[in-house]
Amino acid sequence: MEDINGSRPNAAPKPKKRPNHFVRFLAFLVTLALMVGAVALVANYDKLNFDFIKRWFSYRTLARNDSGQAESFHFVGDSSNAFAVVDGDLLVCSPNTIRLYSGSGQAFVDQAVSMTNPVVSTAGGTALVYDAGGRELFVYSGREEVFSLTQEDGQALLSADVNQNGWLAVTSQESGHKGSVTVYDNSYSPLVRFSLSNRFVMDAAVAPDNKSVALLTIGLTDGNFESRVDLYRLDRTEEETEPDWTCPVGNNAILDLRWTSSGIWALGESGLYIVSGDGALSGSYDYGGRYLKAFSLDGDGTASLLLGKYRAGSTAELLTINASGELAAALPVEEQVLSLSAAGRYVGVLTADRLDIYSQDLELYNTLNGTQNAQKVLQRSDGSAMLIDSTTARLYVPQ
Repeated sequence: MEDINGSRPNAAPKPKKRPNHFVRFLAFLVTLALMVGAVALVANYDKLNFDFIKRWFSYRTLARNDSGQAESFHFVGDSSNAFAVVDGDLLVCSPNTIRLYSGSGQAFVDQAVSMTNPVVSTAGGTALVYDAGGRELFVYSGREEVFSLTQEDGQALLSADVNQNGWLAVTSQESGHKGSVTVYDNSYSPLVRFSLSNRFVMDAAVAPDNKSVALLTIGLTDGNFESRVDLYRLDRTEEETEPDWTCPVGNNAILDLRWTSSGIWALGESGLYIVSGDGALSGSYDYGGRYLKAFSLDGDGTASLLLGKYRAGSTAELLTINASGELAAALPVEEQVLSLSAAGRYVGVLTADRLDIYSQDLELYNTLNGTQNAQKVLQRSDGSAMLIDSTTARLYVPQ
């Protein structure tokens, strides 16, 4: 019905919908739970382990048996082989050949060489192979050879090291000096050379930021034998011959030298020393008279040591030491350990009948029973491991 002006009367307004307090409360709880979860994830990220997801994507097409082991593949070599993992591949070095295999056994490198004591050093995606006491050195990256070096007559390779950025430190013995170190950038151009006449040079490592090099030297100090870490900046002039700083690391023989983001690690026969980038001794761990049976410096910010009261016998203790030189975890071992290897947050321990993979806190992460006579384990940073016997290798992926 219309009014006298021809318009319809105003319709009654619709009643307003009352807010649903339950839905609002539920949305508040969901938002609060998401915020708490995000804070907990950030606070405990280092403690969480998502490597099983990485392994699923990385190895979903790799054929494995029920225990998680891939098919074995054969390699040529002998008891003097040196092994390493580089970008998930297996590098096998014998005096006569250098071979690089994928986890499924596909060969990418098969190179004939002539070496007496092959040694392997890896970092990131770069592998360094050299003949200790000899003259040959090879560098591999991207599954191919990218650099090689032959020492001149009268020179011999003592050691060589590569950092995460592909920079090299090559230590040589030469007449007229007690040792020399040549630093190469990642295009393998020589940048600087240090030749010492007052102390013997045993090893060297380039800093993670490529600005300095640490030299491991030995000599007499006040009539006493002393090992020392000496640091040299790489931007120095030729007139600057003295180290920028020095740090004594005991009177024992140093077996391995590493420079990582957590410091310079010098592992000796009777103790472990960690030196900061400015030359201060940031931590040390004394073995307390125990024998060093095995070790690995490839863990993230930790060293893994197997120490025993007696040189022979199976009774020992597995330790992880942090970058402050403090004991992070300890685990008694009552079996003969065939091989010890650390990578990332994992520590692999191989015995006669099984492989135990631990976290850096030495909490058991995974166990493989029945290792098919494996003699060596190479732990990988994603939690998988390469098992090696005298002629074959196979990849193990925890389920």
